[in-house]
Amino acid sequence: MAMARDPVCGMECDPKTADRVEYAGETFYFCNRSCKESFEKDPERYIHSAAGHAHMMPEHEHHEHHH
Repeated sequence: MAMARDPVCGMECDPKTADRVEYAGETFYFCNRSCKESFEKDPERYIHSAAGHAHMMPEHEHHEHHH
């Protein structure tokens, strides 16, 4: 079975033994309880960061070039 990635710390963990949380129709796995608790406090933060960091840095999209 494929390893799961902890959305909080980015470590790989074994889905068979890891703590898990179901949120927004998906199951997220955690390498330890503190990561799980961090996720439960602010799940949206970790879902968006796991989906890709490009969306978190809008300042890179707004470079205006003045001639």
